[in-house]
Amino acid sequence: MARLSLCFLLAFVAMAHFTAAFSVAWRPWEFSTQLKSITWENCDSGKLPGTIKSLSITPDPVTMPGDVTVSVVLNTEVPLSAPLQIKITAEKELFGEWLAVPCIDKFGSCTYNDVCDLLDAFFKPGQQCPGPLKAYGLPCHCPFRAGSYTLPSTEFTLPNLSLPSWLEEGNYRVSGVLTHNNEEIGCAKFSFSLATTSSWWW
Repeated sequence: MARLSLCFLLAFVAMAHFTAAFSVAWRPWEFSTQLKSITWENCDSGKLPGTIKSLSITPDPVTMPGDVTVSVVLNTEVPLSAPLQIKITAEKELFGEWLAVPCIDKFGSCTYNDVCDLLDAFFKPGQQCPGPLKAYGLPCHCPFRAGSYTLPSTEFTLPNLSLPSWLEEGNYRVSGVLTHNNEEIGCAKFSFSLATTSSWWW
């Protein structure tokens, strides 16, 4: 369920998915990406069984590469088991209009048919959950029991990432809808801005 953060936070991590899909090519200058003005809300005013109770991301702006501190409280009133589908809808503001970001190489406005399979790809079955998940007794594989899951303030180091030029700057809206057997479990909306800076390192 800490990885229901991978579900709901796949939206924040739609930047981690927006960004992580790209590796940095060698250049004689260094790029950094700033993520700022992050806001979030449950789509349905918290009436669905799965909700984000609280979420804090600091500093503002978040600089990549750099450190970010995240704390989150997630709640589900129902147990969660495969298949857990998450549908991500990403939009970018352009000339006052919101335009859909297409699904390219599994990032953007994409549907992931089973989050449980994604978790098994990130965290091999049979192995202990890594880092803070293990420290706070949070599971990283399906199924997840009903209940509340808390990740206290935890620092993560974000890598040096590169974005295609058409995504480097702008305002974004991202929503994530989690379903099980076509039944909606949870929905969250995020908004943020991206800006890219560069500096010469020789």
